[in-house]
Order: sequence, then C-alpha cells, then structure tokens
Amino acid sequence: MNEEAFTQESPQFSSEHTSNDLLFRLDPDGNRKSLNYDIVAQSSDDVQDVRNAPPFSIGPYLIESGQTELLTTISIYSERGANRDQARLLYMNAAAVRIWKAMGRNPTMIGAQHRPPRTALLMYGVPFSDRAD
Repeated sequence: MNEEAFTQESPQFSSEHTSNDLLFRLDPDGNRKSLNYDIVAQSSDDVQDVRNAPPFSIGPYLIESGQTELLTTISIYSERGANRDQARLLYMNAAAVRIWKAMGRNPTMIGAQHRPPRTALLMYGVPFSDRAD
C-alpha cells in the first residue's frame, strides 16, 4: 500500500500532515519536549474580546512590564475553529503560554503537537523552528 492510499483511507491523518507529524503520532511514548506547541481553543465569546487576541495584548503587556526581550521568543499561530466553543485555535509555544498566563488569561488547552499545521497562519511572534523552548 502506498503512502497516498494510506493517507486517504485513514481519517486520522489528513493530507495537511507531514511525515514528521505521523511519526510523532505513531510514537505514543514520545518525549513531551517534542510537543513544542500547546493548542488553545477560544470560544466565539473569547474571540469578540480584543484582549484575547495576542497581537493586540501581548506586545503592550511586555512593554509595560519591561520584558521586551521576550518578544523574540514568542511563536503563536492561529487557525479558524470548527464550532462555537472552538471558534479560534491558537498554537502557542511554551514562552507564549507562560506570558499569556502571566497576563491573567486562563487558556483552554485542548492538546499539544510538534508544530502548527500548515493551514495555520503566524499570528504573532517568530516563525516555527525545531528548537524546543
């Protein structure tokens, strides 16, 4: 069976996943450090509050708190969610999650993965890298 046929027949692996994503899913005992991005779900109510949008809130918070050196450590990708409870999905690296929590946010974590999906767009910070935080 070729890889394309496997991908089409297996609903858990969509065509947007890479071979590395498949590798990480096939290794259930894999190291947690390989999961560089936490997945945060934001409801439609969350999305309506501009303070819940990292591009509008993280920068000012870091400037006001004198932590601008952290701006180059943040990586947040965003993707449209599938329903009202998950209207927006944020893929946040560890630095971004720490800052988000320090800001008083209570993120709804729904998972973690090695990197954001190809369909997610860089919302704030620096692009994905294989460097673990």
